[in-house]
Amino acid sequence: MKETAPYAVAALVLGICSLLFACVFAGFVCAIIGLVLANKGLRYYREQPDLYGGYGMLKAGKVTSIIGIVLGAFWIVWAVLAVLLITAGIFTLPFLFLLEL
Repeated sequence: MKETAPYAVAALVLGICSLLFACVFAGFVCAIIGLVLANKGLRYYREQPDLYGGYGMLKAGKVTSIIGIVLGAFWIVWAVLAVLLITAGIFTLPFLFLLEL
């Protein structure tokens, strides 16, 4: 029986956590770490494919981490825009007519 490739389980777990916590900053961090570990594990696997198993876990960890990065980046951009719009007062513009009464 082949040994599981290094970082395969960690990459998969971090990729899944990145999807679960995508709407907070922790998901983005998990996704980046998961992607780095998945790439390291794939490098080890490609060097000695006869020695290691778990290629599917590495690929799944990489894919879920990439999806987590995209979702995390979307939520970070959304949060920054929301804060900028709130501080600029854009959301209060429709209610300015109430001040004239």
